Formats: sequence, structure tokens, C-alpha cells
Amino acid sequence: MEPNFHDKEYLIVDEISYRLNSPRRGDIIVFRYPRNPQEYFIKRLIGLPGEKVQVKDGAVYIFNQEHPDGYRLDEAYLGDGIKTYGFSEDITTLGDDEIYVLGDNRNASKDSRTFGPVNKSFLIGRVLFRGYPFDKIGTFTAPQYSF
Repeated sequence: MEPNFHDKEYLIVDEISYRLNSPRRGDIIVFRYPRNPQEYFIKRLIGLPGEKVQVKDGAVYIFNQEHPDGYRLDEAYLGDGIKTYGFSEDITTLGDDEIYVLGDNRNASKDSRTFGPVNKSFLIGRVLFRGYPFDKIGTFTAPQYSF
């Protein structure tokens, strides 16, 4: 998740909210890696259950009931000039219990572009707070996307 997260950082993860509320687009989540559930991954939640996601022309497009023709996701948190590329321009359709995740280090991230959608049963929680290193202490909230 570089440049936003690095190895050996101390994070506090909220493991209760998703039992009461649905995940939100943009949440930074911790989940079990679907291909090896002993491993934990941290990624950004991009696609919600029932949506369609397409990575095309260096950007992410979301298709849902409000936007059946799709809309381009504005991901300002990635920084200037950062593009998102996929291995094909196919549209991924998410099931009712699936989410689509991407790492913020888009050029070197193992995420839904490689291992596909993640079942919500693999979700552990969302990152709330970074406690270490001390010069990076802070809280995290989902970005407000403009549609």
C-alpha cells in the first residue's frame, strides 16, 4: 500500500463496524488473502457488492444502479500521474458477497486485478489509526468520491 503504508507500521484495525454496517468504497481494509487465508493483506476497497468494475485507460470505472454507463473513480489520494492498469479491460461483476480491492501502489500491488474479487467473509476490519512511526500518527477515513 505504499506510498500510504509501509512495513513495520503499527495500525489499529476496527473489527466490529463491518458486523453492524456495510463496508464503504475507499475504506482501507485488512482481509485474509483468498489464496492463502493464513496471510493478511491491506488494500483499499474499490468495488462494492453487486457492482461492476473495469480498469481501462489507466483509470478505474464503476458500474452500478446509479451509474449504469459507469463513472471514472477520482482517486486523488494516489498522487499526480499515478495510473491504474489491468491485465485486460474486461469488466468484473461482483457477487452479492464480493468486493474489489486495489493497493495504492498500483504498479506493484497484488490485488483483485490478479486474484479476483474477495468474499466479504475474508474481511477482518478497516484501518482506523496509525500509531507508529510517531511522525506518521493519524486516523484514516474513506475519501469522498465525486460522481
